Amino acid sequence: MTRSDLIEELAARFAQLTHRDAEFAVKTVLDAISTALVKGHRIEIRGFGSFSINRRPPRVGRNPRSGESVQIPEKRVPHFKPGKALREAVDQRTAHLQETKSL
Repeated sequence: MTRSDLIEELAARFAQLTHRDAEFAVKTVLDAISTALVKGHRIEIRGFGSFSINRRPPRVGRNPRSGESVQIPEKRVPHFKPGKALREAVDQRTAHLQETKSL
């Protein structure tokens, strides 16, 4: 699902929202999540999951062309951990799809 798909779904579910309002709502939520992560905060949405920042320590890598060692600096990367309800819903849905395919 893309951002456009999410906007379309939101506008379709809530008839009182115009397409522009749905777009503004999605943009606002995503911007708020991004801003909080940039500031180093953790975001938790009950029943869905949590967003946090993981630190990747510096390491030595290899250039695949030349084979020479390359220093890779430390990085901070966003991380999503699904909540229990989301994990269970996905597991049940994919198990159901697997059963349907085997029939």
